[in-house]
Amino acid sequence: MHAVIVMPTYNEADNIEDITTSIMEMDIGVSMVIVDDNSPDGTGLIADRLAEKFPRVRVLHRAEKKGYGLACIQGFEEAFAMGADVIFQMDADFSHDPAYLPEFLSAIGSHDVVIGSRYVRGGAVKNWGILRRVISKGGSLYSRIFTGMKLKDFTSGYRCYRSEVLKSIDFSKIATKGYGFLVELAYICCKMGYDVYEIPIVFADRRVGQSKMTGGIVLEAALAVPRLRWKYRGIGVGSS
Repeated sequence: MHAVIVMPTYNEADNIEDITTSIMEMDIGVSMVIVDDNSPDGTGLIADRLAEKFPRVRVLHRAEKKGYGLACIQGFEEAFAMGADVIFQMDADFSHDPAYLPEFLSAIGSHDVVIGSRYVRGGAVKNWGILRRVISKGGSLYSRIFTGMKLKDFTSGYRCYRSEVLKSIDFSKIATKGYGFLVELAYICCKMGYDVYEIPIVFADRRVGQSKMTGGIVLEAALAVPRLRWKYRGIGVGSS
């Protein structure tokens, strides 16, 4: 399998070199697409140097910050062009531990989508305050209630997809950018009948830098989730 990691970045200069090097040194054959939104801290320049050092790393530069969801979609398209069989979503701040990559690759051999879950047995979060725990776990419960899906962790951004799954999705219909994008994409995959499987991960707060979580992102997801059933009412098993 040719696996490609899509890694959106914005102001990750303190993390991008370490995480990219860690992944490349694992020698598991994965490639990377770093999608940088013109980070003012120079993340994109560091990424360019990493691409020169590691042949399996590519960098996409976007002119401005247009949202996590659109960055992922553009990264997916680049991964398609690279001939990816499986495509990862992964953050650059070490909250998504690269050590789990082999487990994802093993699981994707028998499932269509694999989500790194904090809320299945064996999963956990570290170094989070009470408020963030409530927002995250509450967000997944809220999503289950409104969508009727049984996923435990709708808002995990550590995922692996078979390429044909992402190719079957009409991304022009997805307008959400942050947590809402994650929930919407998971819902579509479940609604289309794909085998979505959760593996436990321990999610640690970022090593350095500031969280990209904002009140606007939480509000966007809260407003978008109740509309998903109506928006995708025509989608069912086998549709594309």
